[in-house]
Amino acid sequence: MRDIDQIRRDNLTTLEEESNGASAAAKLLEMSPAQFTNLRVGAKDSKTGKPRGMRKETARRIEAAFGKPMGWLDQDHSDGTELQIVAPAPHEDPSGNGDLVITEFDAGGGMGTNGRLLLEDQPGVIRSWNVSADWLHLNVPSYSSLKNLCIVTGFGPSMRPMFNPGDPLLVDRGVRTVNHEGIYFFRVGDEGFIKIVQRVPEFEGPGFVYRIISKNPDYPPYDISAKNQHFQVIGKVLTVWRSEQF
Repeated sequence: MRDIDQIRRDNLTTLEEESNGASAAAKLLEMSPAQFTNLRVGAKDSKTGKPRGMRKETARRIEAAFGKPMGWLDQDHSDGTELQIVAPAPHEDPSGNGDLVITEFDAGGGMGTNGRLLLEDQPGVIRSWNVSADWLHLNVPSYSSLKNLCIVTGFGPSMRPMFNPGDPLLVDRGVRTVNHEGIYFFRVGDEGFIKIVQRVPEFEGPGFVYRIISKNPDYPPYDISAKNQHFQVIGKVLTVWRSEQF
């Protein structure tokens, strides 16, 4: 019978395969490929000669980075069963015409949200989009992976006039860090936000902070420390469609 550390390592192997290799998986976890490999194989302790265990905190961080529900890494998935909390990845339309179905982001729990994510004043949700491969190629030329695309229905007035509550936003869940300015879907604690995020140097010392900016001038910018453990990037907004009422 496999112990918890072996189950975690086996599941980490699955995540590596889903990421198309150790390098991509290591990048998502912000570690070197060698560090990732040591974690996956359970590098032996120099004193005991036994494989090192995976800390619970490390397991939770991995789940959050890969968009898995809390506790996913501890479960035996070898029987093919899955905890269906996250929204399914984009998939082919069952009609067989080659179209793609892009599904909604599930704020009810999972995808690294550590429970239900609160989205302010969201006027209903867009469940899915059915698009052709040509549409995706021409309108979304750059994304991390097809499986990482999802739809978020706009919420709250803070990003007007860029988009309105209820408008569709295409989000790439494969982008989990802020490397340059952009529009990001992130959480602070249990509350979700979509804002412009900038990396701003800390002038009183090394490091940087995240400057959070709204398009609506009624919402002033504010800073969040890059070390804030309650801040987590869920994905990067690739495209928005702004509605107009007639």
